Amino acid sequence: MISPMISLKMSRYPGPTMHTLSRSRLITAFLFGLLALPALSQPAAGGPLKVEAAWIRASVPGQAGTGAFMRLTASEPMTLVGLATPVAGVAEVHEMKLEGDVMRMRAIPSLTLPAGQAVDLKPGGYHLMLMDLKSPLKADTRVPLTLVLRDAKGAERRVDVQVPVATRAPGAAGPASAASHGAHGAHGAQGAHGTHGAGHKH
Repeated sequence: MISPMISLKMSRYPGPTMHTLSRSRLITAFLFGLLALPALSQPAAGGPLKVEAAWIRASVPGQAGTGAFMRLTASEPMTLVGLATPVAGVAEVHEMKLEGDVMRMRAIPSLTLPAGQAVDLKPGGYHLMLMDLKSPLKADTRVPLTLVLRDAKGAERRVDVQVPVATRAPGAAGPASAASHGAHGAHGAQGAHGTHGAGHKH
């Protein structure tokens, strides 16, 4: 729609005058700027946090909770102090730990991210818990997630990411069901730390 309007206005100035060339350059720069806008909306490569291999486990109708997993690498000492997403009523950082022969899961107030050191959020360890899901999370969709960080000076920073929903981790082999992560389904449905899979308790 822009091109016809531009050619119509340009036709008012016959011949390659300096004014015509100036307008042409301005229009070219404007169109180039429009094409560059989507790239500017992406997180900067030199930002405070690098997020890799992020995914959220798909859920099924009636399932109230699920987990989000990723690898985080901070460019400077940071602390993950919270998260938020519009798809869940409650979003927390959780830790799973084997105590004796019982696997327990609990919410933690923060997670240290040493500078330059990758921290894996994965099933069976540290992970992000999304509870009170507002609707089922379907595979092959994306969920907006905001990670809340605090630097060494106490300043708060936020990193927005779009996390894909899947039935298993990226690159993982073999089938996996949305309900296979028992802790997240049971935990979210009960609203408290209930049974995590067969024989495991929170």
